[in-house]
Amino acid sequence: MLDVTVDAEELARGGDVHGEVVVRPGGSATNAAVWAATEGARVRLYGRVGDDLAGRLLHEAVEERGVEAALVVDPEARTGAVMVAREAWERSMVADRGANARLAPDDLPDPIEAGAVLVSGYLLFHPGSEAAARAALERARAEHVAVDAASWPLLRDIGPGKFLDAVGPATMLLANGREAETLAGPDPAAAAERLAERFAIVAVKLGAEGAVVATADGVERFPVEPVEEDDPTGAGDAFDGVLLAALALGAPLEDAIRRACAAGALVAASPSSWPKGP
Repeated sequence: MLDVTVDAEELARGGDVHGEVVVRPGGSATNAAVWAATEGARVRLYGRVGDDLAGRLLHEAVEERGVEAALVVDPEARTGAVMVAREAWERSMVADRGANARLAPDDLPDPIEAGAVLVSGYLLFHPGSEAAARAALERARAEHVAVDAASWPLLRDIGPGKFLDAVGPATMLLANGREAETLAGPDPAAAAERLAERFAIVAVKLGAEGAVVATADGVERFPVEPVEEDDPTGAGDAFDGVLLAALALGAPLEDAIRRACAAGALVAASPSSWPKGP
């Protein structure tokens, strides 16, 4: 996906204002892939882009960061884009899935063999890509098969029951506080504990409050060093990528979570969703 960030003191309805507009490569799976590669893992990214300038730039950008870009070029759909509008202290996002909404099971290998596999929940929220998400989870041959809950409004719309049924093969659930609340109730620790009845590992990302992690052994809170927040967009993706890369490379869960929290904080304190370039 292409990320377009619009930052202005006030957005005039029907009028023009000065502000800052930043265009950069992004998308939740892409962000996670780049951070996983930074952690030292070999990473392959599956997805769809359009036969357009944005698609070519995204392909080139991820490969420059050491990620193998297994991206299907769709001749009939444009590359997806996300607009993030920041006005004073409020932030809104509008996602146009574009070619990603047409990701199909045939675009994925069978089986998918890796140390860890991450499937974006966004795929499940669009009828055009739902089958691909289910296929990815069913074909995954990995110690850690993770799904990110992605969006609490879309999660609410699809319904927690349908979502949890769809991600049955997953062994790990990654969610932020609102997503965990939508799935299992308002208290993050209690929600994580309930969800751990279905997943081997549940990680609830809580921004400046760190993370709550539940396994069969219980629930543990992981704090994060305080930072001066700039833009939290992509912080959860960095958490996902570093966590899964660290686990795939053999790190203990506690160490992997702490490294993931640090990566998320680094993004939140930075204007970029990606780590500094090579």
